[in-house]
Amino acid sequence: MKQFEVVSVNISEKVGVVKKPVPKIVLKENHGVVGDAHAKNWHRQVSLLAIEDIDKMREKFDALKPGDFAENITTKGIELYTLPIGTKLLIGDVELEVTQIGKKCHKGCAILKQVGDCIMPRRGIFTKVIKGGEIINESTGTYDI
Repeated sequence: MKQFEVVSVNISEKVGVVKKPVPKIVLKENHGVVGDAHAKNWHRQVSLLAIEDIDKMREKFDALKPGDFAENITTKGIELYTLPIGTKLLIGDVELEVTQIGKKCHKGCAILKQVGDCIMPRRGIFTKVIKGGEIINESTGTYDI
């Protein structure tokens, strides 16, 4: 088992906008983050992006922070985009399964307009919720590959 950290949990009520950091998120099985615009029964219920990738983008736009790329969970210490589809991530009682690496960035994306580049298509991942629960900032997660 390898470990990683959760440095921020983030939520938004609209699709295509930055997410705001919150103290905790509640995840529901086969749904996603309760109260988040992307939550529904589909394969992209929860998005994750590494703080290391956000840090690289800060070289272009230093004001970037967790949630600015519309990720629900910002991690540290894991190269998310290298995880195989089907990898299980355990964060506290929550179990997530990797379903997609990267995505196509839609036209009119608020992040792309604000920053001039979006790393979610290259470095972000998407998961579905296998087992729900609560995730707070500074949680520790584990995974096996």
